[in-house]
Amino acid sequence: MARAQETFGKKEREKKRLKKRKDKNAKREDRKANNLKGTDLDSMISYVDEFGNPTDTPPDPTLKKKVDVNSIVLGVPKREEVYEDPIKKGKVAFFNDSKGYGFITELETQEKFFVHANGLTEPIAEGDKVEFELERGMKGMNAVRVKRV
Repeated sequence: MARAQETFGKKEREKKRLKKRKDKNAKREDRKANNLKGTDLDSMISYVDEFGNPTDTPPDPTLKKKVDVNSIVLGVPKREEVYEDPIKKGKVAFFNDSKGYGFITELETQEKFFVHANGLTEPIAEGDKVEFELERGMKGMNAVRVKRV
């Protein structure tokens, strides 16, 4: 009869198993040594300073600020209604009659708005001063109801 041979793979598996058991025992001993059960509450409390950093020392009660509960606003604050004239003034920066579109520069903000021939009340040309209203289009704000001044 042949005796059982111990191969390299078997030796390695046995080494891994023993190492795993040794690590598990070491973790168990570490848990027992660092057990926090039975410690008082003060050793577990952490405080936060005025900058948001955790600290072990409690805050100074003389520096405490009173906060009026009614001054705290939950949610989005109500927006003030601002009346804005819907009719804006501008100058035609570019207009292509054959294609039927162009751009108007608003005089106050120097912002450019797209204008299409369908949004005109009368024919316009480059350099004309115009009045117009704005509508949201697919790619941004469009000038509509455009008329010469």
